[in-house]
Amino acid sequence: MNQPRTLQIGPRSTEEMEAFQRDLDAIHTAARRKVGEQDARYIRGILRLVRTTETVGRALLLFGWFPPTWLLGAFLLGISKIVDNMELGHNVMHGQFNFMNDPRFHGDTFEWDNTCPKQEWRHSHNYVHHTYTNVIGKDRDFGYGLLRLSNDLRWSWLHPFQLLLTALLALFFEWFVAIHDLQMDKVAIGRKKWSECRPQWLLVRAKIWRQVRKDYIAWPLVGAAAGAALFGGMDGAIDGALAVLLGNVVGNLIRNVWAWAIIFCGHFTERVYTFQRASIEGETKGQWYLRQILGSSNIQGGQLMHLMSGNLSHQIEHHLFPDLPANRYAEVAPQVRAVCDKYRIPYNTGSFAGQLWTVFKRIARYSLPGGPHKAVHIEVDSVLPERA
Repeated sequence: MNQPRTLQIGPRSTEEMEAFQRDLDAIHTAARRKVGEQDARYIRGILRLVRTTETVGRALLLFGWFPPTWLLGAFLLGISKIVDNMELGHNVMHGQFNFMNDPRFHGDTFEWDNTCPKQEWRHSHNYVHHTYTNVIGKDRDFGYGLLRLSNDLRWSWLHPFQLLLTALLALFFEWFVAIHDLQMDKVAIGRKKWSECRPQWLLVRAKIWRQVRKDYIAWPLVGAAAGAALFGGMDGAIDGALAVLLGNVVGNLIRNVWAWAIIFCGHFTERVYTFQRASIEGETKGQWYLRQILGSSNIQGGQLMHLMSGNLSHQIEHHLFPDLPANRYAEVAPQVRAVCDKYRIPYNTGSFAGQLWTVFKRIARYSLPGGPHKAVHIEVDSVLPERA
């Protein structure tokens, strides 16, 4: 990798970097002091929302192919799965609500409606991704081992097809996430043995079977029974089973595509930076803060957008304060942006459509050789080299 030219972004001295760190620490500390019953009520309300939309959605699917009930049932089931994964599961598994001492909301015990085991998610996401955000060669979430999104990654014959791969990744996002931590790309090129993956695979396989058994076997059987009771005979049972089966497929697809869109808009927009491995050697907390801001992007929107995104519309704030209840991000976001303005740090935000468009542009550009984005190096004295 060629050494990039240097360009100062943000704090321009060690003293400024320490002041920057103190300012963000103060925001975090003040927000943490407010955490309590209000946040507990919020997350209990989210759990009720998940259960209510799932119950109503599944009940409507039992009426078979009648368009108004089937479409609404599949839609509500998809909404339930989105909120379960984004606002409930993701945030609870970060330990944001451990203070409640309620096993329903404890990061170590919560089980989400997803094919990815909670243990694998906490390792690949909570530890690896949040520690090494956008560090080339360390953060496996950058491109998910499939996509080339930076000039630092070698171009290969697979990359001209990465827009198609992106579509497959969006449609089957939960399945790709389930096997993500197995690092099957390394197995494929011989850098890792399958025997090393087997213990993880057994865990993943058990979770996949649990989800398949629930969505594609148990509930369709309930649909068959309902169809036989409501419409009579074997034909009614078959129609009932197929209606529920397809409703579950559609609900999962709705969740997968939405989760993919939110996550990609938070990490792979045109203006996010990537970093060299050397950038984290001797990294201070202030420099870690700076890397989180430069490696993330926000989505502008109202309360509905924040709810449906799990408040990952505030991806910058989430990367800065992953242990803070996500319903607090809207409160601290203006303070974080003010700190960024104070220290001349770009605060990457935009509309959902605008951010998603830059994601597609980045994916398309790096399907071809070359490209402008290069990993940068944050030196200990706070100098940030420019992107090539």
